[in-house]
Amino acid sequence: MPQLDTSTWFTTVLSTTITLFILMQLKVSLYNFPQTPSVKSIEHMKTNNPWESKWTKIYSPLSLPQQ
Repeated sequence: MPQLDTSTWFTTVLSTTITLFILMQLKVSLYNFPQTPSVKSIEHMKTNNPWESKWTKIYSPLSLPQQ
């Protein structure tokens, strides 16, 4: 039974790692990043919710009078 020749593994792994690194660098370099990011306003935006326009009260079953 022949033995597995591992003498070329280091070269293969190293070249694969370098190739993947270069490919990832090329992918990232193609993105367009904003030069000066804009600051968003921190003001609280008021939203009109339908349940805020009327008064409601929720009763729990234990607070109802005994029947």
